Amino acid sequence: MDTLIAAAALKDQLDGARQTGQRTVLLDVRWALGDPHGHDHYLREHIPGAVFVDLAAELAGPSEPSRGRHPLPDPEQFQASARRWGINDGDAVVAYDDSGNMAAARLWWMLRNAGFRSVRLLDGGLGAWRAAGFELAAGSEQPAPGNVTLSKGAMPAIDAGQAASWGRRGLLLDARAAERYRGEIEPVDPRAGHIPGAVSAPTTGNLQADGTFLAPAELRERFERLGYRAGVPTAVYCGSGVTAAHEIAALEIAGYSAALYPGSFSEWCHSASNDVVTGAAPYSEEAAPQ
Repeated sequence: MDTLIAAAALKDQLDGARQTGQRTVLLDVRWALGDPHGHDHYLREHIPGAVFVDLAAELAGPSEPSRGRHPLPDPEQFQASARRWGINDGDAVVAYDDSGNMAAARLWWMLRNAGFRSVRLLDGGLGAWRAAGFELAAGSEQPAPGNVTLSKGAMPAIDAGQAASWGRRGLLLDARAAERYRGEIEPVDPRAGHIPGAVSAPTTGNLQADGTFLAPAELRERFERLGYRAGVPTAVYCGSGVTAAHEIAALEIAGYSAALYPGSFSEWCHSASNDVVTGAAPYSEEAAPQ
């Protein structure tokens, strides 16, 4: 099962749809922290036929401290959204954004978690499509409603209780920027730092300069350098469970698997009973394993 599709391969797939009979649903997940204008960007230009997906409204439930800034939506709500996007059972789905798939990976993970297997990320996102010189469209697409049936729980996930001890028995990766991990800045959450035992693994380290993913061998080297070993349970979190999905996609490209902590740091840091560590080490000096 492939995680990625290149721009040229996607163009061929779309052009060959009449011969193959395979429908491809394109989903544009333009979203970035601090940029609320994803829909405006989409209206200005997108891959022809792509449907806009509102990450905050359709890929998350209502924000609440006990569940984090972008809690997973109810499965029924997610299925209704997927049908609005025009997805039918048996379709192929390709998701993309304009930020290295940092947002699109959330949709990739959610569809996979819902039991929908034929979903890939456009490697390099909209930038790769532009660079190839392929056509772009403006305005809004209105697909016919789909009939897809989704489930839940097909991808591994952990909760706050498991995250609390994960670093002592496995590998817990923090996908946020290194300065947020160290607690030097925190632009959105009430406390700064990281979950005890977590290892800093910024999501940006999964990408090449052009926004495409590193080659599988390079990703394997990266994650092994961070502590990944066969048989060691691995989990990933970020600020609110969005870019952590990108890390899980990168791990899959490398041939590895990992669980997602959906609530992530935005859930963790709201509870006064949860310790938060600052600095570059996984544990504070007082709590470091002996």
